[in-house]
Amino acid sequence: MASIKDVAAEAGVSVATVSRVLNDHPSVSVDARVRVLTAVEILGYRPNAVARSLRTDRTRTLGLVISDVMNPYFTELARSVEEAARTLGYSVIIGNADERPDLQDHHVRTLLDRRIDGLLVSPTDGGSPGMLDVARAGTPMVFVDRWIPGLDVPVVRADGRAAVRDLVAHLHGLGHRRLAIITGPAATTTGSERVEAFREALAEYGLPLPDAYMGQGDFQAESGRRATERFLELPEPPEVVFAADNLMALGALDAVRARGMRIPHDIALAAFDDIPWFVHTDPPITAIAQPTGELGRTAVRALIDRIEGRPPQSVTLPARLVVRRSCGEAPVTEPVTERSNP
Repeated sequence: MASIKDVAAEAGVSVATVSRVLNDHPSVSVDARVRVLTAVEILGYRPNAVARSLRTDRTRTLGLVISDVMNPYFTELARSVEEAARTLGYSVIIGNADERPDLQDHHVRTLLDRRIDGLLVSPTDGGSPGMLDVARAGTPMVFVDRWIPGLDVPVVRADGRAAVRDLVAHLHGLGHRRLAIITGPAATTTGSERVEAFREALAEYGLPLPDAYMGQGDFQAESGRRATERFLELPEPPEVVFAADNLMALGALDAVRARGMRIPHDIALAAFDDIPWFVHTDPPITAIAQPTGELGRTAVRALIDRIEGRPPQSVTLPARLVVRRSCGEAPVTEPVTERSNP
């Protein structure tokens, strides 16, 4: 592959002259410009991405910091972001925060050092110092799935409140009255919003949410297992466990099976964040599905709008209840190809 030095040698000029020609600098003579452009054509020279970004101040690269790459929801979100960006001529560099604010800030700093054009973030908390600094500095940024209240940053997310109400109505219709929840971290918007929606939906049916029926989780499977074990040790265990994300639901499933109990005969289970695996469990798990693919695509479009100077807008998409058989529903025929993000 030809280098800029090869072009200079072919054209009989200095490397600095080649650089000025490629940058369209007016101080270069017509003769030198013709010789350089001819050499470029003969050698098939193409400036590398770094050099091009230094001239244009654009790298056509986006940064994506997700909360947990092990969570199938975020894996699918990252995939949709990468596909949408590639279609629009952008590359994506991904950082996994592993639900740690310090690691999140590390990835954000690293991505900015690499001169990304814009940043997509699913924040791990209510606002680490690093995230606040980046947002207030005017960096082109869009929050996806989660957000930090009070910051002037567009948000692309799903609204699960209606779907949670549908779930509680569904459970009430099945005769369940003792409903428990494994919550996500209160510092995350999704964690606080889902438990508030659950509490409000229960209140509509005159159902309480005792402290004993609230298990604190961290969106990780182990926390779901621990919370469910505590529920099962209560003098009057809940009839249903609602896990506020898919990994905590898998942990809850492990806890139930470890005791030799069966779902839904001994206790029912439902989850937020549907994943393809849920249709293959025994029984298939009733879950709230987010439009993951559309969230990713919409977030990319919003970020590019901001990068290119167009006013971006926040977008809220609806989540939906997917009824299966983990809460005592009648068996139904369901295609095994069902996914959470059509």
